[in-house]
Amino acid sequence: MTEQQEQTAEDAMMTRIGQAVMLHHGGDREEAQGRFLGLWGEIGEDGDALHRCTLAHYMADTQEDPSAELAWDLRALSAADELTDERLNAHHQSLAVRGFYPSLHLNLAADYMKLGRPEAARSHLRRARGAVGALEDDGYGNGIKAAIARLEREVGEGSEEE
Repeated sequence: MTEQQEQTAEDAMMTRIGQAVMLHHGGDREEAQGRFLGLWGEIGEDGDALHRCTLAHYMADTQEDPSAELAWDLRALSAADELTDERLNAHHQSLAVRGFYPSLHLNLAADYMKLGRPEAARSHLRRARGAVGALEDDGYGNGIKAAIARLEREVGEGSEEE
């Protein structure tokens, strides 16, 4: 019974994060950001790695300041490094943590480009490119691969596959 209650609470947090994401995608960046901050306060720096990774990943997108965006993307990467496939599968059975890394490193590369740090951007692009094997050949996977290729062209990093 306790395990079922914990799973329900975890699902509730992911639902609340998803609601804030929908606000942001609907154009209400400020409200989404406020909700993300409130949820971050509930989760905490040492809270569930899936919650931290997901929230930080989306919170980064609400930032206007590239330094703040980078800080949130670094939090997402740090949380992903703590996340296990077992924990992820408790939320969604078809996901694997390694599938997160192409997007996380792509976001960091973009952050570093905004901050005028092309070498750091190239480093994360190489990591993103090296992790694309974890992506499915579907709309999401192909979109991430295409975004990596675009940013590689922007920074002058050679793309091995389009």
